[in-house]
Amino acid sequence: MSKEQARTTPEADEESTTGDIETGADAVVRALENAGVEHLFGVQGGAIMPVYDALYYSDMTHVTMAHEQGAAHAADAYGIVTGDPGVCMATSGPGATNLVTGIADASMDSDPLIALTGQVPTEFVGNDAFQETDTIGVTAPITKANTFADDAGTVGTDVGTAFALAESGRQGPTLVDLPKDVTNDQTTEDPGAPTLPDTYNPPETADPDAVSDAADSLAAAEKPVILAGGGVIKAEASDELRRFAKAHDIPVITTMPGTGSFPEDHELSLEIAGMHGTGYANMAITVTDCMLAIGTRFDDRLTGGVETFAPDAEIIHVDIDPAEISKNIEADHPLVGDAKAVLDQLSDAMVHSPSTEAWLEQCETWKDEYPMDYAAPEDEPVKPQYVVEVFDEKTDDDTVVTTGVGQHQMWAWQYWTWTEPRTWVTSHGLGTMGYGLPSAIGAKFAAPDRDVVCFDGDGSFLMTCQELSVAVRENLDIVIVILNNDAIGMVRQWQDAFFGERHMASEYPWIPEFDTLADAFGARGFRIDTYDEVEDVVEDALEYDGPSVVDVHIDPDENVYPMVPSGGDNGLFALTEGQL
Repeated sequence: MSKEQARTTPEADEESTTGDIETGADAVVRALENAGVEHLFGVQGGAIMPVYDALYYSDMTHVTMAHEQGAAHAADAYGIVTGDPGVCMATSGPGATNLVTGIADASMDSDPLIALTGQVPTEFVGNDAFQETDTIGVTAPITKANTFADDAGTVGTDVGTAFALAESGRQGPTLVDLPKDVTNDQTTEDPGAPTLPDTYNPPETADPDAVSDAADSLAAAEKPVILAGGGVIKAEASDELRRFAKAHDIPVITTMPGTGSFPEDHELSLEIAGMHGTGYANMAITVTDCMLAIGTRFDDRLTGGVETFAPDAEIIHVDIDPAEISKNIEADHPLVGDAKAVLDQLSDAMVHSPSTEAWLEQCETWKDEYPMDYAAPEDEPVKPQYVVEVFDEKTDDDTVVTTGVGQHQMWAWQYWTWTEPRTWVTSHGLGTMGYGLPSAIGAKFAAPDRDVVCFDGDGSFLMTCQELSVAVRENLDIVIVILNNDAIGMVRQWQDAFFGERHMASEYPWIPEFDTLADAFGARGFRIDTYDEVEDVVEDALEYDGPSVVDVHIDPDENVYPMVPSGGDNGLFALTEGQL
């Protein structure tokens, strides 16, 4: 039965016409349409069914995922790549709780996301009804805002407000809990465009005097660095960052969420910092006398021990959220505002550039002393770094790379050359294994004309591999690369370094043949065991029109270096296990 036919069946309301607001569920769908939503990711169920029924008549594309966690990750990635909030949906009880990991992930990374959850009818709330969970209570700590919809006449406005809040100021996930009686109840209220509450007014520009003082300090510095965080990308400030750094010859370091905000093939790039950052970036952080940190929360994987992080530097901290200023690292010059606007303010306030010629020479010396290289004897198992580099070579600069979490994530981060924002999609703060495949699905819907490559680990892939069924059903042209070392590799690496090589629950010698598993799902499976196979298989996987899985059996003893031990000094990074 077509959608048009459904509107004219005897069971349908004779007075209804496509597009009319008749129920709270219709208002929810209209609010999403008014917000410009094109794709939604979710799983059907009893309490959310009225909304799905209303969605039947919409032109929005709903992608049914295999698991609600996958829906949240796909929506999260969609938001990262497009810059607009992704939308996920689930029913009450286990549907809502299965979204929690993805919502928490988005919260940690300040990603724009909206979750719509079904709920039991309001008269049953609190009575332990079938599939009832206090979704508002469960998600309060991990959402920017959440709302229990209590009226069909205002539920559309509730959804619009959630959308506006998710994408404004410091971005983040929002949630609207939708009792079944509210979505079934009649209403004729047509929600307008998403609007922010009158009480919400995020800052845009920083205090002019503070900007002037910060610019003076930066201009007077002898060893300045720019630390670009995820806030640069979320504020669409990558162009402003690039102009500012080049105008004043200041080297740029990126955090993990800030990757791609500054091109790593530029001479001013020191690439990435932190626990597994480059040696030259971590040396520059340790020695700098003035750091312009933009849109970063200074998390522990970046800073190591806070007392040894940039110990001699004046810190200029730009952030839209005043709660982040001096939370972890004391700011000498706090600049609260939008990264794009504040960079423009700083550009105007810079009377002259710092003298950085000697400093840049020192940075180049560190690049020579601590290169990102690795040994790859042909008679030994394939090195994962090489696989990453070959995929990078054979794809365009705008390729979107997603990952799970573990060693494979770090190798992808370290050995891909990042030149564009919104191309690096991963779980930063929460460190969610299983993020890679569902996020690749969301990324492909967000960027259908671009290559999408997912680097995953064998342990991480096993957590969400059921989403491969979605990629096959939707015929998504994505490549999943499993860097397979028969272990949860990062756990095994830490056990070797800090737990006397006791490999408790970290080795996975019983995993399936992933290429065969891919074939069973209807995808195309490939396997790599030797260096001779790498280039041909990479080309074949990229050329295949549909989802492909490349099972790469890598050196099981390979570890991720450089490495700064947890809470350690970034300037004392280890290049081998013996240095930890």
